[in-house]
Amino acid sequence: MNKRRSLLVALPLLIILAGLAFYEYVYLQIKAEVASVRETEAAKANSLQKYLTFVSKKQELEKRLIQLRETTKADEPKLLSGDTLSLAAASLQTTVKGMITSRSGTISSERVEKPEDLGKFKVVSVSIDAVVPDPRALSDVLYAMETQTPYLAVRELDARVKNFTQPRELMIRLKVSGITRGK
Repeated sequence: MNKRRSLLVALPLLIILAGLAFYEYVYLQIKAEVASVRETEAAKANSLQKYLTFVSKKQELEKRLIQLRETTKADEPKLLSGDTLSLAAASLQTTVKGMITSRSGTISSERVEKPEDLGKFKVVSVSIDAVVPDPRALSDVLYAMETQTPYLAVRELDARVKNFTQPRELMIRLKVSGITRGK
């Protein structure tokens, strides 16, 4: 009878322990995996919704891209031409020399300065020493540089009278800059 009583007590206790072990090691693991799958599913649904929103804006983005390309083409003449920085510097140098010599000036020296970074663009500069016949010619040269397309900027100007007894000719030193695409 004692064995039977022990068995009657042990059997329910064993069933309860087996149930707790099942709950702890099987049921809770399955519940955690289901929650993880639902969370992943929600994240994927959210990503899909973002992609659908983005795709629905495709036509609007294409129109905006076309507008930006047209704006870029319209602004292209305002930049110095040249595939490389050295070609852009040579173009700038030729342009400035042409402006000075077309107004009866003579070039005594010219130097290309180191290019500077300006975001996606580069600033190309040249220094030129020249002689102009009179202040009016210097004024015309400066006006031509400031109203030139592509846009040029006179960054430094040093003008001195060449001969104090006959103050007509001016020795000038110019540092002129232009913007080009950074390549």
